Amino acid sequence: MLYLVPTPLGNLKDITLRSLEVLNLVDLILCEDTRTSSKLLQHYDIQKPLTPYHQHNEHKIVSHLADQLEAGKTMALITDAGTPGISDPAFLLVRECIKRNIRVECLPGAAAFVPALVNSGLPTNRFVFEGFIPIKKGRQTLLKMLATEERTMIFYESPMRLVKTLEDMGQYFGEDRNCSVSRELTKLFEENKRGTLKEVAEYFKSKSVKGEIVLVVAGAD
Repeated sequence: MLYLVPTPLGNLKDITLRSLEVLNLVDLILCEDTRTSSKLLQHYDIQKPLTPYHQHNEHKIVSHLADQLEAGKTMALITDAGTPGISDPAFLLVRECIKRNIRVECLPGAAAFVPALVNSGLPTNRFVFEGFIPIKKGRQTLLKMLATEERTMIFYESPMRLVKTLEDMGQYFGEDRNCSVSRELTKLFEENKRGTLKEVAEYFKSKSVKGEIVLVVAGAD
């Protein structure tokens, strides 16, 4: 059996009791970065074997992991933060498990885009999650297409590309389109900045931006 186990975005207290129970139960924990995951597991005194599972090796080891699951092993898949499969590896292994009739169970828990969306002040009744937008190829095409999207849009972005993305969106969506940037969610220096694309871009131009970032943008009128 494969468990997909969400992990805290930053504050270690945000893990669920059931997640801790599952992590103590399984034979093996698949994780994105063993160094990051070890901190969480050590905090809760969970001593289980760890195997790296990330975007650079998932294609190579999916079949091997599925073979082990078929042979009776129980595994948990975690990422550095949040729910596996949301802009993080999980899809290939889940698909292979379903193909082989291996039971998969996803536990409820943290996902960065949910608090960022609710906290944005933008409509939450209809929204679309776009994850990370392309850096080069396909970037303009996607932004042109999303310019007429009427639902609230949610993106993930890196600190180094945040200002450029805000400016690019201002070019295609209009600089007066409302948005919200949430960074370092649940951590000591959590910040939520709201305003127009132009205002928020100008604000972050004058700052040294760090941390994981969720960008929420209003849909077209």
